[in-house]
Formats: sequence, structure tokens, C-alpha cells
Amino acid sequence: MNELLNWLRRLRVLCRKELLAILKDPASRIVLVLPVIAQTILFGYAATFDLDEVPYAVLDESHGAASTRILAKMDGSGIFRRVATLRVPADIARCINAGEALLVLHMPPDLDSRLTAGDTAPVQAILDGRNSTTAGVASGYLSSIVESVNAERGVSMPIVLKSRAWFNPNLETRWNIVPGLIATLSMMQVIMLAGLSVTREREQGTFDQLLVTPLSPPEILIGKALPPMFVGLVQATLILLVCRFWFRIPFAGSLWTLYACLTLFILSCVGIGLSISAVSRSMQQALVYTFVLIMPLILLSGLATPIANMPEALQLLTWLNPLRFMLECVRRVYLEGAVIADLAVNCVPMAAVAVLTLPLAAWLFRNLD
Repeated sequence: MNELLNWLRRLRVLCRKELLAILKDPASRIVLVLPVIAQTILFGYAATFDLDEVPYAVLDESHGAASTRILAKMDGSGIFRRVATLRVPADIARCINAGEALLVLHMPPDLDSRLTAGDTAPVQAILDGRNSTTAGVASGYLSSIVESVNAERGVSMPIVLKSRAWFNPNLETRWNIVPGLIATLSMMQVIMLAGLSVTREREQGTFDQLLVTPLSPPEILIGKALPPMFVGLVQATLILLVCRFWFRIPFAGSLWTLYACLTLFILSCVGIGLSISAVSRSMQQALVYTFVLIMPLILLSGLATPIANMPEALQLLTWLNPLRFMLECVRRVYLEGAVIADLAVNCVPMAAVAVLTLPLAAWLFRNLD
């Protein structure tokens, strides 16, 4: 018991030293808070993106001429890509919840009979509102196809498209972008803080003194990891508050689930940052490495552009990116109300990055110094 208490005491002292190094400058404290809030608000009002490919599923209960013509135009458009042909209405929820399709087109069984009788024939399009901008663009593409089918039949709008967006009823772009910043902005700060933690001490000449203290390399690693994690969780909380109370985006999930995923994600980011810090010989070098790495991580995350629209080689590369999986977790928890069991497939890659990078950083500390 005494040995455990001594270990915790040493760890507390090291963590306190790291936090003081981060927070001792008033300007640094401001930088840790105000830019995060400002960037969240800016992205919420300004960020938009386009759509080049729409994965869709169809539930065709009509099997008539009208439904065949609509589907032929969709499949031949070069924009819509059919990923599933459903058999029963219960399959719609599974397809949307799993993210297999951006929209599901439901053709009613009486479609052709309504058209023959000269009545209005509704066709339902169910959209995944978690990706609001792409869902809105996809709805516009689909409307133009329905209009062209009506024009070919020489009638004015007998087929009426009725769209319904799940998880984001009004298809607001910020409902997709702003929750994603909970992961993105916290990642940037965590990697930077972890990346500077060792190089700062190298420049100040205190890292060699740290290595000859009674602290073991694992204790040093833990002491260097916990303060950036704490700062990252605080920043994620600030962004969450902006999402909820500034933009009034309703939170559908559990805070425990969200913070469990965030903790795992930030731990993987700390591993990346400490690995950068271990190989950098100056703070300037660490900053260069960090900025060179952060931009590809963001571009390959799916924050700004759908991963499905990327070249296949880049899609494979995104599996190395923990931000990709955290964005999926944040959006599903925030908008859909997913539980931890639904997110297990996304947590495994983040855990793998942490398991690889943290021991790598410890090894680099021992062998490069």
C-alpha cells in the first residue's frame, strides 16, 4: 500500500508540473479556451461541402413501369449508387442506422395503379440526416430525377416525392459539422501539447534531470500523457456546450458514452503527440511535425468530405486515422443516441492506435535520449 501511495504521489507531482508548464502563462490560458470557442462558432456558420456520390437502398413494392424507370435513371445518373435492395419495411431502419445508405427510396405497392387512375402517387425518400448537407443535396438530385420521369410521361407531377430526414429533420449543415468539432479541435490541441511536452524540457535542459529522478520511464510517460488528456477533455466539453446551448443542437445520446469514446480517442492522440515529441529535438521541429500531420488527419477524417467520395487508396489510409472513427462516434452519439455497443467497431481502431503509439513513445524516450 505504501508503495502504491508513493507511486501516486510521484505521479501527482509530475502531472502538476506539466499542468503548471501549460497554464503558467496567462496568454497560454487564453489560447487554450478562446480559439476553440471561436473556431466552433465559425465552422458552425461558414462550413459547407458538396456531394459526388450517393449510396442508396430501395424498397420496391410496386415492381411496375414507373418504379423501374425511376430506378433506371438513378442507377444511370453516375451520382446514385445502389448498395442494397430491401425486401421488407423493417429493413429500412437497419440500413439507415448502420450507415449503409444515405437514403432509402420506398416505392408503394399501388404506385402504378394510382398513376393509371390519374391520382397523385407519393414515393417516400428516407434520408440520413446525420450527414445533413449531403442528404439535402441527394434529395435535390432525386427530385430532379422524379421531375424528369414526370416530364417523359407528359403529365405535371403525378409522382410526388415525400422526403423525411432521420436524426436531422431540417437538414441543417451545422448539425453535422459542429458536433464533429468536439473531436477535431480537441485532437489538434492534444497532439500539439503532447508534442511539445518533451521538446520543451529538452530546450530548457530539464529533461535529462527528469530521467535521473526516481521516476521510471512508464511513470514519466503517464505523467506526460495525463495533463494533455485533461486539457483535451475540457476543450471537448467547451465545444459540447457551444453545440448544445449556442447552436441549440439537441443531444440525443449519453454523456457517459460520449466521454468514454473521447477518453479513448484522446489517449490515442496523446500517443501520437508523445511519439512526435520523442523524435523532435526542438519545439520548432515538433510544431512543424505536428502541423504536417494534423492537416492530413483532418482531410482524411470525413469531417469536410464524405470518405466514400475519396479514391480507394485514400479510403484504406483512413483506417489509420483515429479521427475518422471518433467523428463517427460523436455524430452517432450526439444525433442518433447510439450506445457503446453500437460503437465498438469504431473504438477498436482508436484503441489499436493508442496501444501502438504509447509503447513506441516510451521506447523512443529510452533509446533516443
